[in-house]
Amino acid sequence: MAENLKKKTAMGMIWSAVERFSTQGIQFLFGIVLARLLTPSDYGIIAMLTIFLAISQTFIDSGFANAVIRKIDRTEKDMATMFFFNIGMSIVCYAVIFFAAPFIASFYNMPDLTLILRVLAIRLILQSFSTIQVTSLTISINFKKQAKISLISAIISGCVGIGFAYAGYGVWSLVIQALFSTAFSSILYWIVVRWYPQCFFSKESFKNLFSYGSKLLISGLLDTTLKNIYPLVIGKFYSAAQLGGYSKAERFAQFPSSNLTAILQRVSFPVLSKLQNEPERLRSSYIKFLNYATFIVFPLMTGLLALTKPLTLLLLTEKWSGMIMLLQILCLAMMWYPVHSINLNLLQVLGRSDLFLKIEVIKQILGISLLCGALPFGVTALCLAKVADSWICLVINTYYSGKLMNAGFFTQMKFMFPTFINALLMGALILGVNSLLPEKQYALQIGIGFTVGFLYYLLTAYLFNRKTLDELVSLIKRKK
Repeated sequence: MAENLKKKTAMGMIWSAVERFSTQGIQFLFGIVLARLLTPSDYGIIAMLTIFLAISQTFIDSGFANAVIRKIDRTEKDMATMFFFNIGMSIVCYAVIFFAAPFIASFYNMPDLTLILRVLAIRLILQSFSTIQVTSLTISINFKKQAKISLISAIISGCVGIGFAYAGYGVWSLVIQALFSTAFSSILYWIVVRWYPQCFFSKESFKNLFSYGSKLLISGLLDTTLKNIYPLVIGKFYSAAQLGGYSKAERFAQFPSSNLTAILQRVSFPVLSKLQNEPERLRSSYIKFLNYATFIVFPLMTGLLALTKPLTLLLLTEKWSGMIMLLQILCLAMMWYPVHSINLNLLQVLGRSDLFLKIEVIKQILGISLLCGALPFGVTALCLAKVADSWICLVINTYYSGKLMNAGFFTQMKFMFPTFINALLMGALILGVNSLLPEKQYALQIGIGFTVGFLYYLLTAYLFNRKTLDELVSLIKRKK
């Protein structure tokens, strides 16, 4: 049983990594081409609407996916109830957005947003039809099929988006790309996962799932609002171009951090859920996931910070130079994102959605306070506020982990701090080496900087953190 779970965990992590990084990698490459064809203002327009779609998606899920994954004795009624609830809620959310669109456009003083939002929000309904299929694959820790579906959808939608951008459709090319991606992935999930509802909506199942998911819904709404309130505020008080620069910087910062977090989160939740009645194994696996996350994410984020300038100017050209400092600052905030996520995952595994909600309320108050304090000082100050928020929330998120699993802030920092310092030294080394290279030789700076940083980190990991390095290599070998 234990060996089988280890194999599933290894396979899950590898295929989840393939799914996330191949898909996001393809989208990243297509995004570079689109960014060269479009303007920061085009991206800013889409970013203005993100918060409304994200909040709607939180309502559509309502914590039901995690409730079904966590429930050991789940039934067909539970699956069918989640399926019909998701579809029904997506229709309700779309109707609200449809009628609210003119008011949202008026808020930003941009009439064109009405039609853009009404069309873009169609993806909420399209996506709701495949949530149960995604959940089924997650329960079985089967990310191989998800990897293939995501990759195919990313390639097709990316080609469509570039085609429309090249034809001069501007911001509409981003809207069309998003719709194609959601539609294709939903169709492929139905083809691959042969699941059909065997019964109808069950009130009993709904009450059972909602009793757990309701607290996650509220905390999810709070978290989603805080994550997306920055684009809302920047779009309202600053220009679309400034929002576009912030949005692209945030996207770059999220690429390594959020993707690895998603991998670990998707794998750790079903794995840790299976161990929820075995405290010692649960704590051991939980610490391992934290080690894996920081061992990989810390050097990625400091490396990105050090190479931000040559990467931006080479890939996106001078018109995106305004995002350079923003991206460097956001890297310092996003490097802690996996630690936040895994700690919150533990609360859900242990069924403490009440504590999850309590933490989110505290963090919302903190986040809004920092946002209001930084707002008059510009977009750079807002990014610095996100760094402060991330570091303070680290203490908050680890507080209950210490109470429940005897693995609080100081215990976790004991494992993470050496890796953190080593990653900072790696970033400083890259900056030092690049300062000796010709000013505008961006490709040379990227190539030499990456090589020096990679070799330094690999050597120091081999000498001082051999155990974690060997475990990650073992996961790869197990897949092979």
